[in-house]
Amino acid sequence: MYCLQETKIQEKDVEEIKECLIEGYDNSFWTCSVSKLGYSGTAIISRIKPISVKYGLGISDHDDEGRLVTVEFDKFYLLCGYVPNSGDGLKRLTYRVQEWDPSLSNYMKELEKSKPVILTGDLNCAHQEIDIYNPAGNKRSAGFTIEERESFETNFLSRGFVDTFRKQHPGVVGYTYWGYRHGGRKTNKGWRLDYFLVSESI
Repeated sequence: MYCLQETKIQEKDVEEIKECLIEGYDNSFWTCSVSKLGYSGTAIISRIKPISVKYGLGISDHDDEGRLVTVEFDKFYLLCGYVPNSGDGLKRLTYRVQEWDPSLSNYMKELEKSKPVILTGDLNCAHQEIDIYNPAGNKRSAGFTIEERESFETNFLSRGFVDTFRKQHPGVVGYTYWGYRHGGRKTNKGWRLDYFLVSESI
């Protein structure tokens, strides 16, 4: 199973890409941005055929950037998500914390009424100071604002979704993203922005 974010492909390219996948991975589900071409996009590629597939949250304001694919299996739902970045100057911060995060959380809680939920992907938030190399210098950086961190806590963790990495490794520094502009990978100046959030029952 593969879950991809920021595929940046267009709907016209999906069929051609499906033909290039590794043998056995015959089930792939792609959602693409239609509001801004070559932007965003998520996909789930699976050996196992799911019971059902859903694209987006079912809310038109949120679904034109290709940010969510949900597949249903016998015992759980798997969501591949790419949460909006608050952007330069935090111009999308209000949208992200007041609209997107609560909508995604409510969607997950609705699914959870029938079976456990797994959300994976780029959630664009370093939740705690341990999740970013320079917390003091990034207080107003997109992905580490107090508003985003509180939203992450309120909408996901406080509603019963478990950060699996932090649960298993309480004091471990582990990053998933390094900026490419200043050689961040070499000096391990990273952020933990990618997660598996799962229902407590899992």
